[in-house]
Amino acid sequence: MTASTNSVAPAQTLNQTLRAPRSNFNMAMNRLMRSPGAVTGAILVLLFLFIALAAPILAPHDYQAADFSRVRQPPSAEHWMGTDELGRDLFSRLLYGARLSLLVGLISVGIGVVVGAPLGLISGYAGSHVDQVIMRIMDIMLAFPSILLAILMVAAFGPSLNNAMIAIGVVSIPIYARLMRSSTLSIKEELYIEASRSMGTSSNRILTRHILPNTLAPIVVQSTLQIAVAIQASAALGFLGLGAPPDVPEWGNMLQKGRTYILSAPHIVIFPGLAIMFVVLGFNLMGDGLRDALDPRMSR
Repeated sequence: MTASTNSVAPAQTLNQTLRAPRSNFNMAMNRLMRSPGAVTGAILVLLFLFIALAAPILAPHDYQAADFSRVRQPPSAEHWMGTDELGRDLFSRLLYGARLSLLVGLISVGIGVVVGAPLGLISGYAGSHVDQVIMRIMDIMLAFPSILLAILMVAAFGPSLNNAMIAIGVVSIPIYARLMRSSTLSIKEELYIEASRSMGTSSNRILTRHILPNTLAPIVVQSTLQIAVAIQASAALGFLGLGAPPDVPEWGNMLQKGRTYILSAPHIVIFPGLAIMFVVLGFNLMGDGLRDALDPRMSR
């Protein structure tokens, strides 16, 4: 009986030991869900994503339909956020504007990641002259204030939403290049990288199988925060008349058009401003939460 009990106990202990470790993903999600700020940010982001996708269903009026008999009316039961300078429903325009603002943020960040991350990966791993050339180009780009560089690019190629997205994306390339380079420099000195080299593993395989997966966490965090920056930059370019065409319901455009009536009809400016503030706040809170959740030093 004693031998049987002793043989069962180690088996139970072994099973408990095997079940005890949790995956890094589960631990990160647990830390994320325990952060009130991250949860609030995620709710705001999901809300705006839902609004952007369901704008045609949620909009109570045609966002392009002008009614000159209802110009600059305050919020009412018929027009929940009032009307703009042409009598168009402000709430419907804000809903469609969410689509454009989120699209600008996602595409701009996509451009920065697709171009900047590989440059930083190559720069950090290759070193020597390759590193010097790539980083000096990034330094030159960083020497210009980001919004000024975006304005110069849009002014050179012509005001449009597409050019604004490209300009904002190009401005973010050095951010991802430097971030990826610093991560690569630290990871490539790890012992398992040295062991892979000594076993004859090719550089391409080391980059794609070992270094790149371990650099995704900071890229994800930076991308979340950079979407907020891109939305702000897009609104700034729209406010300056360098973004979307005047009739497009982009939040920066709406601010630019409404600033003339800020005293007589402040709702035209207040609601687009609040929309920009809340979506930027959501991405910032979610980015901060992801940074804490994905930080290995926070693991327990």
